Amino acid sequence: MAGVLSRLLPPRRDPRWPRDFHHRRTSDLLSPRQAYELVRAFPPRAERDGSGVPVVDALPLPPAGPGEISVTWLGHASTLLRVDGVTLLVDPVLAGGIPGAGTRLRPSPVTPEELPRVDAVLLSHDHYDHLDAPTLRRLPRSTRMLAGGGSRPLLARLGFTDVTELDWWESVEVGGVTVEFVPAHHWSRRTLLDTCRRLWGGWVVTGAGGRSVVHAGDTGYGPFPARIAARHRDLGHDLAVAVLPIGAYAPRHLLRGVHMDPAEAVRAAGDLGARHVVPVHWGTFVLSGEPVTEPRELVRAEWVRAGRDLADLWDLPIGGTRVL
Repeated sequence: MAGVLSRLLPPRRDPRWPRDFHHRRTSDLLSPRQAYELVRAFPPRAERDGSGVPVVDALPLPPAGPGEISVTWLGHASTLLRVDGVTLLVDPVLAGGIPGAGTRLRPSPVTPEELPRVDAVLLSHDHYDHLDAPTLRRLPRSTRMLAGGGSRPLLARLGFTDVTELDWWESVEVGGVTVEFVPAHHWSRRTLLDTCRRLWGGWVVTGAGGRSVVHAGDTGYGPFPARIAARHRDLGHDLAVAVLPIGAYAPRHLLRGVHMDPAEAVRAAGDLGARHVVPVHWGTFVLSGEPVTEPRELVRAEWVRAGRDLADLWDLPIGGTRVL
């Protein structure tokens, strides 16, 4: 009888976590009036053209084994990381559309069923453009899920049985690599009743040799990249590759606190000390007011303005891979 009731009742929240994480926010949330202003700033439908966003077949993936870091951009923030032969899927959104943003501007380069075996899924936060239930439901329910504190009940409702919740600066081992949850300037919500109930953040994945890849999740600019760099410098790690969001930044006065623009992403790369940067979070959904391809154009210009070699800006097409 107890087993039947446990399956019928909603999953219980771990008492380790507070009721909400509003105290972790670094900016105010938009008021209803400001949210309306943001939607009014979206480009006209006639200008929501993704034809300028390159897409290539993601498969077959190039080899990536011990001692290598491989990054495959799957659109928006969705990224396949392979570090020392361990495969990690970050923020998978591979469906045809999401609530609030409509259909994808460009198709997903791979289906969930075509992905290689995934050692863990890393979820930066619960917004629909980062945690997509239709995509997750197409993964094996035994897939290991890593997410911020307070996320277990949601993932348990989706059927996942191996869920690890992390606080900022906490880490776990996955197949011999270290996966750490790190701070981000953002927030979380899926409904009107669960604002900031789940902790948001980014990820640092470090291989056996101390070389790391950072996936910033979704974040505004601020002191966290420098703090992440200082922590890992003290540990003797090399933050070699950074996957950084560059889109969803306009109007600036509304989104500055939660989304970096291209210039800030280049600054964040400098703060991290990352030589190689993969720009993401653009060209897949219309979430803000800037033209669809503007983030890519601006990040290239800002990279050159910062005196950096364009060869180190891994400006991937959707489905593209680079291996370090």
